[in-house]
Amino acid sequence: MRAAVGDRVVVASSHTDVAAREGEVIDVAATDGSPPWRVRWAEDEHESLFCPGPDVYVERRVERFQVLLGE
Repeated sequence: MRAAVGDRVVVASSHTDVAAREGEVIDVAATDGSPPWRVRWAEDEHESLFCPGPDVYVERRVERFQVLLGE
C-alpha cells in the first residue's frame, strides 16, 4: 500500500456502532510512498506514525478533488 502527502487514510470499523477513523497523510518518509506515514487524525487533530493494516484504504488526494469538482 502506498500513500502521498494529502491522501486520506480511512480505517474501517468492524463494529456497526463505531464510525470509521479518518486522517490525512501529512508526511511520507519513503520515496515510494510505503509506510509508515505521519497521519493527522480528524477526530482530535493529533498526529502519529501509522502503518496500515488490512482494514485500511487510502483515498488519493486527486480522486477527492475530482469528486468535489464534479469531474
